[in-house]
Amino acid sequence: MTAAQTGDGDAYEQLLRELDRWLRGYYARRLPGPAAEDATQDALLAIHNKRHTYQPSRPFGAWAMAIARYKWVDRIRDASRFAALSLEDDIAIEDHGEAAISAAALDDLLGRLKPAQASVIRLVKLGGLSITRASGVTGQSAALVKINIHRGLKKLSALVS
Repeated sequence: MTAAQTGDGDAYEQLLRELDRWLRGYYARRLPGPAAEDATQDALLAIHNKRHTYQPSRPFGAWAMAIARYKWVDRIRDASRFAALSLEDDIAIEDHGEAAISAAALDDLLGRLKPAQASVIRLVKLGGLSITRASGVTGQSAALVKINIHRGLKKLSALVS
């Protein structure tokens, strides 16, 4: 990416080919076929459009992974918004009502935090990223990530009480 940012077209083409291969595998494990293809294209476009924001001093993998993950979440949100079933379809499904309500409540609570706090809580506490990786993804120092997690969890505790 660093070479591509300096205008090396060959390096940029190679980067896009490698990202395409990686993104296809990433989304194939998480989304159905057509949605995986669409997510791959969305992520490639986002990486292309945001390539100027990449800082060579930071890990490229974490930067690309963050974009891929956000595009995956966008696909899931889109699918949940626009999925429709006929009332006549006799489909046996498990009741996920509690999980959905909990997820909506958690999303609402995180929405009440400062964006920097909500972001690192999602990455570290919900997404399982390390402090170091979350630091690379968000651009915050490791110490600031820890502070934002602590303050965010404290505020969440107060909101729940």
